[in-house]
Amino acid sequence: MIDIVRTAQKTSPKSNRESNSEPSECTAEFLVLEPAGYPMASILDEYPEIADPGVFEHYAREQWNGCTAHKGDYLFDGRMYPDFAYKVSDVEPPGSIIGLDTHIIVRDTVVSSAPAIEFRSDVTFDDVIGQQSARRKCKLIERFLESPEKFGKWAPRNVLFFGPSGTGKTMLAKALANKAHVPIIPVKATELIGEFVGEGARQIHQLYERAQEMAPCIIFIDELDAIALDRRHQELRGDVAEIVNSLLTEMDGIVERPGVCTIGATNRTDTIDPAVRSRFEEEIEFTLPDEKERLAILESNVQTFPIPVTDIDLKAISKMTEGLSGRDIVGKVLKTALHNVIIEDRESVTQDDLLASVKKLKNIQPPSNADRMYI
Repeated sequence: MIDIVRTAQKTSPKSNRESNSEPSECTAEFLVLEPAGYPMASILDEYPEIADPGVFEHYAREQWNGCTAHKGDYLFDGRMYPDFAYKVSDVEPPGSIIGLDTHIIVRDTVVSSAPAIEFRSDVTFDDVIGQQSARRKCKLIERFLESPEKFGKWAPRNVLFFGPSGTGKTMLAKALANKAHVPIIPVKATELIGEFVGEGARQIHQLYERAQEMAPCIIFIDELDAIALDRRHQELRGDVAEIVNSLLTEMDGIVERPGVCTIGATNRTDTIDPAVRSRFEEEIEFTLPDEKERLAILESNVQTFPIPVTDIDLKAISKMTEGLSGRDIVGKVLKTALHNVIIEDRESVTQDDLLASVKKLKNIQPPSNADRMYI
């Protein structure tokens, strides 16, 4: 009926020593708690406010019934706010058991919000090879983040990055934040899908509230199609109307959040709900690298190899890797070749190693419909 909770010091040597001289089987007369927070900070933390002490006391007694309480222990909520911790600041008698008659008091310690967590990026535009059109369009966002007060209602609040996987959408967003000297909150869209009804909408609201505290700021939502699924496809993963409506509310600017820019990223524009897509004032396309850009990707990454390269022709490799993204070239061509050399205890990477990894990759590439899905 009630979730079993954990105490931090139940079996600690100190607690055992103390319990030798204290009653261990009697029921606590009263218990004084202090809100302690979550075990790990998160940008989406929400701290509980106790509206009715009587209701909370009844709930707490049932949840922690039978737990032994020592001063300094932590009691964890297992239902209302999972993993939220309360620290035992006093218990009488010491080391007694929480029962259904124990009087539980929560001190008026104010824990109004989690500390602002700023994600500063060290990625620069020099790290992004190619995507000249996307970089040019991003100058508008850069100007906005540098002086949001100048834009007013003309601010680029919602921008969509779209294109094949591995073409630098995340990197460019981080480089943009670095160039404008603002924090970026990177979020996987799947992290915003809650387990219970209403939880996903609450998390989106908290995300934007935190961004407002950090403004000017970028919210980068990767894999946007995971929460902004077209209603024609909703039967594939259940009803997402609640999440979509919450996101639309934030993107519409019904609640003013000056200086907050939402960048959504997807490689499946065909599955995004039209209502969500229409909220993006600007769409910026990312394309697969051409031969010159593939050569630049190869050259810049080979220079960072931990072992030497000998007799390699990167121009030939760049011609052979047509249709691959930058991430594929780095992760599936260069890294595969390097790892094979290390496994075989050889002293250098050769052209044959690169050719072998390209051949292996080309052989396993599945056929795709370029009009419907990106590689």
